[in-house]
Parts: sequence; C-alpha cells; structure tokens
Amino acid sequence: MKGAGPFSAWEIGLALRYLRAKRKEGGVALIAWISFVGIMLAVTVLISVMSIMAGFRSELLSRMLSFNGHLYVHGQVLTADDREQRLASLDALPQVVSVTPLIESPAMFRAGGQITGGLVRGIRPGDLDSMRFVFASLDDQAKATFGQGDWGGDRVLVGKALAQQLGLGVGSPITLYSPTGADSAFGNLGGQEKTYVVGGIFSSGAADFDRAYVFMPLEQAQLFFGKEGLWDVVELKVTEPDRVERILPAVREAAGPGTLVTDWRQSLAAFWGALQVERVAMSIILGMLVVIATLNIISGIVMLVKNKTRDIAVLRTVGASPSSMLRVFFIAGATIGIAGTAAGITLGLLFCLNIAAIQHFLEGLLGVQLFNAEVYMLDAVPALVDMGDVFWVAVLAVGASCLAAFLPSWRASRLDPVEALRYE
Repeated sequence: MKGAGPFSAWEIGLALRYLRAKRKEGGVALIAWISFVGIMLAVTVLISVMSIMAGFRSELLSRMLSFNGHLYVHGQVLTADDREQRLASLDALPQVVSVTPLIESPAMFRAGGQITGGLVRGIRPGDLDSMRFVFASLDDQAKATFGQGDWGGDRVLVGKALAQQLGLGVGSPITLYSPTGADSAFGNLGGQEKTYVVGGIFSSGAADFDRAYVFMPLEQAQLFFGKEGLWDVVELKVTEPDRVERILPAVREAAGPGTLVTDWRQSLAAFWGALQVERVAMSIILGMLVVIATLNIISGIVMLVKNKTRDIAVLRTVGASPSSMLRVFFIAGATIGIAGTAAGITLGLLFCLNIAAIQHFLEGLLGVQLFNAEVYMLDAVPALVDMGDVFWVAVLAVGASCLAAFLPSWRASRLDPVEALRYE
C-alpha cells in the first residue's frame, strides 16, 4: 500500500465499499442515501428557480424593449438639414433592426365622463411593426387605417388597460388635451384640445404601458403639440440589446456630430438594477439550500469513521499512511456530493426543458389552471436555462460537498492506531 499513489484504486474501492456497507456491517448506507437525495433536490430546486426567474426576466425585458427602444439618439440629428441621410446611415448599420423618429408628450385623456393622464407617442405608421407585441395585437383594419387622412388623420391607437378604464372600443371618441398648444402668429395658444376616434386597441404585454399610452400618427402629433417638422428622439432597435455597448461607437459615427446616444440600461436604470439585485439575492438564498444539504455528509462520514475505527487502526498498522485514510473517507463523502449534484442537474434540466408539458399535464390531471395565460400573456411558465448558472451551481454543490467531506476525513487521518485498538 505504501507504493500506491494518491487516489489509487484501493482507496477508491475501499471508500465505495464503505458506502455500500449495511448498518449491521458498520456502514452508513441510509445516511448516504439521505445526503444524496438532499443534495439532488437542492440542486434541482436551485436550477429550476433560477431558470424560471431568468425566463420571466427575459420575457419582461423583451416586452419592455419591444415597446421602448434599445438606443436613443438626441441632439442635432433631430433638426439637421440632412437628418434623413443620417437616419439612412443608422438604418444601414448591420446590427440595427429599426430606426424610428418619435414625438412623446404628456396629455390628458377624456372619455365617457372620465379623465386620466398619460403619454401620447407620435410614430410613423410604417414604424408600428418595430413594436412586435403591439403590432401583433392589432387587427388588419387598425393597421390599415392608422395614419390615413390629412396630417395623418384623426384615428389613434389606445392601450387595452386604458380602453377598459375609460370604457372605449374601436370607433369610440376620445378627447385629448395638451397643456402646451400650437404656436401661431399671436404666440403660443396654450392648451390644445381635440377629439379623436379610437382606430384600434393594442396590447404590449405590459399593463403599465397599456394603461398610459396612446399612439398617434407622427404628422398629427407634430400638429397637435405644435412641433411641426420636429422630432423628440430617434429610437433604435438592435439585434442584441444585451450588448448595446458594442454598437455604440458605430451609432455615434453614423448619427453625425452634435448627437448624444444613450441606451436602454440608462433609461431603465432603476428597473435593470432591481432585476440584478433580485437575481443575486435569490441566488445567494437558494444557494444556502445546497450548502445546508451538504451538511448531512459531515454526520454521515463522522458516523462512518466511528464505525470503522478498528479498520482504520488495522490499515495503519499494516502500512497505510494518514493521508491514505484521509483520502478514503474524503472520497466516500465527495462521491455522495458529486452523485447528488449530477442527479440534481439532470433532473433540473429535464424539468426546465419540459416545464410546459409538465404544467399542462398537471392542469389536465387536477382540473385547475396553474398559470393564467390571459394575465401573463404566456402559454406556460417560461424557463430559460443559462449554462453559466448551471456551471456555478455545480461548482457550489461539489465544492461544499468536498469541504463537508474533508473535515471528518481529516479527523480520521489523525486517529492513533494504538489508542484505537486499545479500546476495541
């Protein structure tokens, strides 16, 4: 045994034999199974919860970023004589999906004897499809009539929540009031009020947007708010919104001098920060479940060392080194942790990849709706598996298991064979 190297076949074989030994033989098979199941379930829960959180976060961001832009261009590009050429240069960038000039101003909405406030967004009819969820929620008639008529016509698009609040339907009148009216030869006329017709009702997938926004053709918005020929901002959508920093230099160059370019992480800084804090906090809290589950390994190996005291003494007297004893019991404990982690990862991935089928099966079996599609606008609970998260869960679980196995194994290596045999 002296000639055998670290983690040799005899050490591994002895550790596995101890794990398989029955209680009457001085083994800890039952505790080993309990530890295995605990680690497996903890890893499964951690991967599942993190994936579901990532899925909801991705869906929420995709809906918010579909409604709003990924990049915003301000400054001279809004009033420059060659602004159309600058827009064409921006649109020609390979990672840019859409370039949309906008007007956005606060207004009061009145209908059915009720008054509420919100925002009016002036947009070119051809740019509606840049907002994927909004465009998909409109019927063909709403898409065809929006922007038709002099100065864009008098049809507006109203969010679903706002329409319900004011009791509006397609064809209903809605009066808009702007605190800043149009300019004239006599100066600013003050408040501007006009009645429009609801041409369509949209749903963006985010109730806050549906409650606050009314869409108006860009030309009509310029006329209503006294901004003829002006834009408030140019909004860009790109192929990879999570990596907008990569395209910022190209956008600044294409937009020309005198422009300011910001991205969605600045405009939604509070929201983005809250998501990041939530992600970190939940990961730490759920990670503690894994650490707690690995503590069962300590009790199991402590009992194993106690039951195998005579074996340790005999092995030491025939030449086994203290480090060999440490490795034997360390392998036993680490094997439980590694096996539990592998099983937990497998179950977690299977659950996340088949979560929709599992949900629908349970709904059919129990006869209840577990996830209301009308509320969340999703057919099933979203789950987005991030292999980076899976990797760190595996590192945490295996690392905690190895640490838990090392402590009692070190005690076994310090056992004096003479003292051990004296009490046997």
